Amino acid sequence: MEKGLVVTQLDVEAGECIKVKGKIQSDAKGFAVNVGKDSNTLMLHFNPRFDCHGDVNTIVCNSKEDGVWGEEDRKAEFPFQHGDKIEICISFDETEATVKLPEAEFKFPNRLGMEKIEYLAVEGDFKVKAIKFS
Repeated sequence: MEKGLVVTQLDVEAGECIKVKGKIQSDAKGFAVNVGKDSNTLMLHFNPRFDCHGDVNTIVCNSKEDGVWGEEDRKAEFPFQHGDKIEICISFDETEATVKLPEAEFKFPNRLGMEKIEYLAVEGDFKVKAIKFS
């Protein structure tokens, strides 16, 4: 996937929210939002796939520890459309990460027990318009 925005040296703690606003490209095959310590240590890889890696209209969530992916968690719900303007809110606590969209919410376990998010990356067919931390 094409690399997009990368933000490092963050200090987002449990209960705080990272809001990413942007637009899904009209011919999107997929995009991903990654949060964690760095590119090799991810609490959450949130990857909506319109048509890539053999998946169609599927959200794949995963974690990565020391550069090694964990077990993929596929979500049946797919609230995305090509060309949509969306806002994604990612928050977490000691047990799980939560991804909130206006019409859906997804949870994924905090497998690595991370206590803060220092890294955010957005890649693929998604154009970031704004980021807000709250």
